[in-house]
Amino acid sequence: MPSFQDLTFREFLDQTSAKTPTPGGGAVASAVGALAGALGQMVVNYSLGKKNLADHQPALQASIGYLERCRAVFLTLADEDAQAYGLVNELSKLPETDPRRLAELPAASRAAVNVPMSAAAVSVELLRHCRSLAPITNRYLRSDLAIAAVLAEATARAARWNVLVNIPGLPDETAKAEANLRIAALLEDSIKLCREVEAACV
Repeated sequence: MPSFQDLTFREFLDQTSAKTPTPGGGAVASAVGALAGALGQMVVNYSLGKKNLADHQPALQASIGYLERCRAVFLTLADEDAQAYGLVNELSKLPETDPRRLAELPAASRAAVNVPMSAAAVSVELLRHCRSLAPITNRYLRSDLAIAAVLAEATARAARWNVLVNIPGLPDETAKAEANLRIAALLEDSIKLCREVEAACV
């Protein structure tokens, strides 16, 4: 399966809609995160070179690099999510006593939790960045910045569902409890930060 970075948008939609295990919700969540980063970058690009934002140009220049990296991370996570879930799906179809299932499924289940957990964490960091951009970017792009924040929060919300559906596959109760606490905290942070960005964009 080619990297999502190499697909056209139409191809990604077609693959998502197909009756195949991947790409699924996890890859879509990360793709939405990449869109959030791209929209934030558009806001910054419209703010660079503005005389009334002259004092903020160094921060805006640095923001471009951050948002480009953010987009790349989300696209990588989309690929990793498809790979992780694809492997879990494959191994789960094997008999419970199959040696390969016994050997590989615990690690595959951890990856299926860790990848969307990372997507949620990156979303929270992107929301923090959007909050920092609100007072230093072009005011005519406030709605776009707010939409970037909404998309980043949606990524965290969607990633939470992928974490929750894969937690039962974790090998011990401690790992399950830690994952539940971590994703709950990330979701709470994302909701709070999104509200703050939207309030700053009004």
